[in-house]
Amino acid sequence: MIRAIIKWILFALALILIAKIVPGIQITGFKTALFAVIIIGLVNMLIKPIISLLALPINLLTLGLFTLVINAGLFALSAYFVHGFHVGGFVPALLGSILFSILSMIINASGKLIPV
Repeated sequence: MIRAIIKWILFALALILIAKIVPGIQITGFKTALFAVIIIGLVNMLIKPIISLLALPINLLTLGLFTLVINAGLFALSAYFVHGFHVGGFVPALLGSILFSILSMIINASGKLIPV
């Protein structure tokens, strides 16, 4: 349980870092980031499998690169549901989703190092 809370906080900090790096992504505060991380997780858990299945033919034609478009759209969709979290277009959504994926991999890999 403690690991999950630590990861949740790290994901929120990663989202704040992304908002500072990528122009076009704005987040109003830490509480907003915590809520946004929950929404991003729910969108990825509930909507992404359905969209990925529907987009499978396009994904096969593009050799998987359409997944980047799907991730960007879902990142922007998550921002739509969270007041205080704004993504201003496709390019910021694409860059934000790529950075969030990279930071998520790092956080998940380092989760094995947390001695709790």
